[in-house]
Formats: sequence, C-alpha cells, structure tokens
Amino acid sequence: MLRVVGVVIVLVIFVYALVDVIRTDRHQTRGISKTAWIIVMIVLPLLGAVLWFIFGRPYNKPQAKPVRRQPTAPDDDPEFLRNLETRRRNQAEDDRLKKLKADLEAKERALDEKPADGSGDAKNNGFKPGDAKRTEPDPHDTDELK
Repeated sequence: MLRVVGVVIVLVIFVYALVDVIRTDRHQTRGISKTAWIIVMIVLPLLGAVLWFIFGRPYNKPQAKPVRRQPTAPDDDPEFLRNLETRRRNQAEDDRLKKLKADLEAKERALDEKPADGSGDAKNNGFKPGDAKRTEPDPHDTDELK
C-alpha cells in the first residue's frame, strides 16, 4: 500500500511538472530550451521534475496583464458624460420649444382681444376702409398728372 501511495505521488509530481513545462512560454524557461526540458522530464521523470522546479521554472514575477481601467466616479465614465450631455441638450430644446409655444399663444391672445371693427388696427390707423380723411400721403399720388 505504501508503494502505491509513493508511485501515485511521483506520478502526480511528474504530470504536474510536465504540464508546467508545456504551458511555460519558451522564452521564459531557464537553463536549457523548452524542448530539452520536455526530453529530460520524459527520460528522468522524478529527477527531471525536481530539476525543472529548481533550475528551469521561470521566476515568479507577476505578469503585466493589460488592466481595463474602470471609471471610479460617474464623471470619469465617458458613457455617463455622453448621456448627461444628451439629456442636457434635450432639456434645453424642450425649454426652447415651451418658450416659443408660450410666445405664440400670447400673440394669438393679443390678436383675439382686438376689436372686430378694426379700430385698433395699426395698418389703417383707426380709419375704416371708406373714410375720406387720410393722414398719410399716398405714395402713388402725383401732382404732375392732375
């Protein structure tokens, strides 16, 4: 039973070391090339695994992984700023349209409040269309033809 446990431990160490050699980048292996380490592991299973862990394995320096920068505050997020600008523009347009509508309604009310006979109309200066007295000179009236 003790021999079986020993063989299983040696087999686990061998498989782990072999997988580690295979997964290691060929530029990161130390000592000899990656192919040579695989051959050493197959020829000398236990000794090759120990040699790999001591001499061949790359140093444990952390790999520089590209880190995606997450916004820390809402005003750092470009998507949030875009949405904020869109909402601001929409609100400004709504306010402008409301103001124009209010101005139009005020003008319509002012026109509706004027008397129907035209006494307050600025175009005919308070005179009805048949009145003889005119305060404005007729631009087409010339004395030369009379």
